[in-house]
Amino acid sequence: MRVMVIVKATKESEAGKMPGTELLAAMGNFNEELVKAGVMLAGEGLHPSARGKRVRFSGEQRTVTDGPFTETKELIAGFWLWQVKSMEEAIEWVRRCPNPMEGESEIEIRPVFEAEDFGAEFTPELRMQEERLRAEMDARA
Repeated sequence: MRVMVIVKATKESEAGKMPGTELLAAMGNFNEELVKAGVMLAGEGLHPSARGKRVRFSGEQRTVTDGPFTETKELIAGFWLWQVKSMEEAIEWVRRCPNPMEGESEIEIRPVFEAEDFGAEFTPELRMQEERLRAEMDARA
């Protein structure tokens, strides 16, 4: 199963406070463990929401809002995409993770939808399109 592991933003990360050398080294070592175990598929930190945009959809209307966004508890500071055998395995990896922030922080784990999760609505034609797009993305990577 694939899971997205979401590092929630804090007031400090939203203020642009960068991690120190010790935390960067600890995270680098943790990421190395993930890669060697075949768990990590992707992972990145995100700039503060002040550098972001939101696009709100209402029917055909699109409204763009510039950051920063005020609800820090709803924001993401970074993420990993992991391939694990179970949610329990993902939890065990997160428990081994260095605290991603200097103070209190929170990490959320969410399963990624797989083709079989969509049922009959995901027709053979749509499955073929999905497979073609994934192959094209892999080729470009």
